[in-house]
Amino acid sequence: MNLTKNFTLHELTKSETALRLGLSNELGEAEIQNLTTLCEKVLQPVRDHFGKGVKVNSGFRHPDVNKAVGGSTTSDHCKGFAADIEIPGIANAELAQWIADNLECRQLILEFYTPGIMDSGWVHVSFNPDDLKKQVLTATKQNGKTVYLPGLVA
Repeated sequence: MNLTKNFTLHELTKSETALRLGLSNELGEAEIQNLTTLCEKVLQPVRDHFGKGVKVNSGFRHPDVNKAVGGSTTSDHCKGFAADIEIPGIANAELAQWIADNLECRQLILEFYTPGIMDSGWVHVSFNPDDLKKQVLTATKQNGKTVYLPGLVA
């Protein structure tokens, strides 16, 4: 099922963790609509701008799958509002900056990026049409713990 010209429901719901652990990653109509909106408002515009395929590392996560990967219990992934993405050949810091400068979103996080290593980390982006607060953060490890810094720190 195509959600937009370049994104399918399959790629937004596939989960190696679910397959490996025998967990269901089933979703309902509300989550499919949320994923469609995420693709229309964020992922497809990213694809169109950069002219390259967008790799979806993680999209929808059933709460059991989310728990297995150590996700937040309030994660937007569980509602179909979020995706973790990368574009091969584009620095994740550049991708995050373009989204911050050009698109609406609920939350944008440059996660575990190492300056000078363009393919390090990934970009988490969520889109909830009822909550477009555009919170922009950078996730990093400090003393073995994940810390969220305000803004894009690259």
